[in-house]
Amino acid sequence: MWKPQKIMKKNFKKRVFISILLLLVLYVANIFISTGFFRTIENTFDGSILQEIKIAGAEDITISQTDHFAIVSATTRKNIPPTQQESGGLYYLDLTNPNRQPIVLTKNFEKPFAPHGISIYKNNHSYTVAAINHTKEGDFIEIFELIGRELTHQKTLKNERIFSPNDLVLLDENRFYFTNDHKYKEGMFRLAEDYLGLAVSNVVYYDGENYSEVADGIAYANGINYDAKRRLLFVASPRDFLVKVYQKNEDHSLTFIENIDCKTGVDNIEFDTEHNLWIGAHPSLLDFSAYAKGTRPIAPSEILKINYIERGDYNIEQIYMEDGATMAAATVAAPYGDLILAGNVMDTEFLILKSNKILSKKRPFSGKKMKLHHENKVLYLLDGKEIASEDLNEIPATQIKSVAVYKGAKEVSKYTNKKYDGVILIELKKEK
Repeated sequence: MWKPQKIMKKNFKKRVFISILLLLVLYVANIFISTGFFRTIENTFDGSILQEIKIAGAEDITISQTDHFAIVSATTRKNIPPTQQESGGLYYLDLTNPNRQPIVLTKNFEKPFAPHGISIYKNNHSYTVAAINHTKEGDFIEIFELIGRELTHQKTLKNERIFSPNDLVLLDENRFYFTNDHKYKEGMFRLAEDYLGLAVSNVVYYDGENYSEVADGIAYANGINYDAKRRLLFVASPRDFLVKVYQKNEDHSLTFIENIDCKTGVDNIEFDTEHNLWIGAHPSLLDFSAYAKGTRPIAPSEILKINYIERGDYNIEQIYMEDGATMAAATVAAPYGDLILAGNVMDTEFLILKSNKILSKKRPFSGKKMKLHHENKVLYLLDGKEIASEDLNEIPATQIKSVAVYKGAKEVSKYTNKKYDGVILIELKKEK
């Protein structure tokens, strides 16, 4: 009895190991799919590059449509996350001046300053400017007053809820919402947030005195903006490829309305004069991650325009896409007339694009759901025969010999003449 029991125990351990291995393989395949690995990158833009503005790491840009200027948040970055204190500043661009030369606003700011997300709010004769500031001593929110082209620092906000701040939106000179893009600073849970899409980041409201969490369960809460006319708050969740829509209540709490599936890693959110959303995005998060860590020279860029009417009625339009050779890792697209100020993470300049289309045209209410601008299509082949993705769970784990993942038209064409973004090959063991 001893020998058969030993063999049975060994076979059981083998089956458990193979089952775990299969789950890991399928989970890795899901990561490839959910991060845009199979996305086909085609250089697309109906327009031209009007100007290159020499500011490194212009990650966020916001525009005053009434006073015709832009504020640029820029930090010189070598890699993400940083290994030493980074340095940056806020810049002013006069959009009525054809030269559009940037003016440094924070040259007299004496603290360590590596700005990230920004927001502006117009008062009677001035603007309140708020900026996320990442330092080696911690993360802060800096509040400034802008009069003309003179920026004066008002105060620094620090609180335990300002944990991993990414972006913010001012409601007035004192109150704002901001996003924390992570819940964990390091360790396995941090990796789970980055690679497995663990949805635990949040949105926090500040009323001028107190901080309160108003939304959670978000996968990498990123860009945030508020449409005051409709009392709608929009939050970018790049890890889930979503823009999350909330209704702002009288007490400033939020009621979730719906997710807009954008099929790309959405970043900062800006509005045009017709309240359309403009978003810089990362179509392949794995490529972006490699670029941010310095192991890849470029990462693809995308710009979306979303015309949001109401729940279930919206339209997503792709305005710009490229492989990253001209602009790597776009993070923001701020529209102004027929111009788009397109910022990025680490390039030495940002672009002013001139579109051949009317940018702020608004679509009337249709009562119909939109079509996604892109659907990732992956071909699954089991021993050379096509299967559906839902059939993967029916494959006996012990019978799998190998799994291979390929992307791109050249690789896909080896297996089919149909249009797919990628192919997953599963080979079974041969019967002896």
